[in-house]
Amino acid sequence: MSDPLKLFDIAKSQNRPLYAAAPMVRYSKLAFRKTVAEYGVDLTWTPMILAKEFNRSEHARNSDFTTCANAPPTIVQFGANSPFEISRATTLLAPHINGVDINCGCPQSWACAETLGAALMHKPELVASMITSAKESFKAEGFEAKKTVSVKIRIHKDLRQTVDFVKTMESVGVDFITIHGRLKSTPSSLPVNIDAIKLITEHTTVPTLSNGDVYSVEDAELHRKKLGVDGVMSARGLLENPAMFKGHSRCPWEAVEVFMLNVVKAPLPFKLVVHHLSEMVGTDHLGGTTAGGLGKLCGQEDRTALMECKDMLDILDWYERVKEVMQQSLS
Repeated sequence: MSDPLKLFDIAKSQNRPLYAAAPMVRYSKLAFRKTVAEYGVDLTWTPMILAKEFNRSEHARNSDFTTCANAPPTIVQFGANSPFEISRATTLLAPHINGVDINCGCPQSWACAETLGAALMHKPELVASMITSAKESFKAEGFEAKKTVSVKIRIHKDLRQTVDFVKTMESVGVDFITIHGRLKSTPSSLPVNIDAIKLITEHTTVPTLSNGDVYSVEDAELHRKKLGVDGVMSARGLLENPAMFKGHSRCPWEAVEVFMLNVVKAPLPFKLVVHHLSEMVGTDHLGGTTAGGLGKLCGQEDRTALMECKDMLDILDWYERVKEVMQQSLS
């Protein structure tokens, strides 16, 4: 399995940023992670897994984490507020993952009420102790310096607090940091604060990823050159266009085919498949793959028919019909 830090080195040797797929609630499942990895993503994240529930529930372990023999490099993101819980969860998953990431960015009220996600941005000592515990667990399992412990953060209103937070994480050996350039209260509809990411990156000594508003290779390169980051993380951009980092300006039909093949091998719930397909064949997200008059992969009739599917058999029928149309248009 690939050491994430070596992946940063490889990307740097190719004069490009490392490409990462963000942890997305519900959507960063194995089938999607495998799809984006086939189109240039170097490092993938799972959705946030609640460490305490993962440790105590076999059902949670079976539903929250899935892997396979040829899984892409995978970082498991934990929602945790206890060094003990993250140590135990890291030990359980150590042989199957490339690293663990502590979620210090989720802005949802339920998470913050449980001292998870963005609430941890005000508890640097607790986060530092969780980093230490996770690293000690990797060491105990024989993976010292082979698997990483990272944090994904948001920014404070006073950026000096964010810089201090990062320095505390570095003091206990965090391997890399992802900076989501929004406050906890900033809606995703507002632009990411790239100046904040740049300022924080100037004070880091470990590899840094920027997260927010990356919809193309050009966006990624702009972040690398303007912000000085070592990598970029995308969420909505990859949902719309899993082939984005291969330079495709919109999702190609072949990526839909790759995704469906991966769904067969690593099944997803029906509603998730519908959502993924609806994102890939056409959305109206500002800044996404429909920008610049590129249009949508499928017409309105096909998109409506997709949303009317009732089960996976309906989806397969829809897929085969649209695939035939696509093939005819290319012949």
